[in-house]
Amino acid sequence: MGHESARPPAQEAKSTLKNQAMNRLTQPFDVLGDDRVRRVLRRLHEEAARQTPRLLLHYLPKLPALLLGRPIRFRSSDISGFYADKFIALEPAQAAFCYLAARALRAKTIVEFGTSFGVSTIWLAAAVRDGGGGKVIGTEIVPDKVARARDHVEEAGLSQWVEIRQGDALVTLRDLDGDVDLLLNDGFPELALDVVKLVAPRMRAGAAVITDNVGTFKANYTDYMTHMTSPESGFQTAVVPFKSGTAFSVRSTGISIQDLE
Repeated sequence: MGHESARPPAQEAKSTLKNQAMNRLTQPFDVLGDDRVRRVLRRLHEEAARQTPRLLLHYLPKLPALLLGRPIRFRSSDISGFYADKFIALEPAQAAFCYLAARALRAKTIVEFGTSFGVSTIWLAAAVRDGGGGKVIGTEIVPDKVARARDHVEEAGLSQWVEIRQGDALVTLRDLDGDVDLLLNDGFPELALDVVKLVAPRMRAGAAVITDNVGTFKANYTDYMTHMTSPESGFQTAVVPFKSGTAFSVRSTGISIQDLE
């Protein structure tokens, strides 16, 4: 019986480096250079993952409507009821994408609709800090979530780059100073279009909107996607494959980045 010859050392080293690089690509937290931030986010994402079975059971009766392409009803009473203790956070790879998008945009002002317990807030605040400074303005309607989000942001050492406003987003986001570079649109679907219409006039050309769940709750986002893919909206939009579909939109009109420098 023959035997395979050992690979030359140079080839073996190259293969090892390639494998290590591929492993890094599968670890979203590695885009972060801060051990403290990584530690907090790993714990929070693990807590969020443990809630997945309860979320699946909650949505199980709604599955026929989802499969038939029908909108599902999000009751306002669920905000302070079922969802009051739920993270409903971005997945780690999705959050890393948001971090890198913010860095690429050199984002100084980021608006977040749907802060919840502050998981994505931490990712975005890390991007703002690592990019030289700025502010993440989050909004959340549930008081307990606001308090816990602020605690989590402080635990990550990022409080000076974050402002979390409590209340209805259509009220809390009326007053925005400066021009917005990135909007994370991750609250309840019924408000997604109203929020982007509210914030859009403050967005410079080249600014971006990232909207979660447009694939999972496709029918609920029909009006939103119709607007965002219309030339009249002032945005160019594509769907990237996170969680069955996440919309990524770039502002094609507005103040140019050169005007801001």
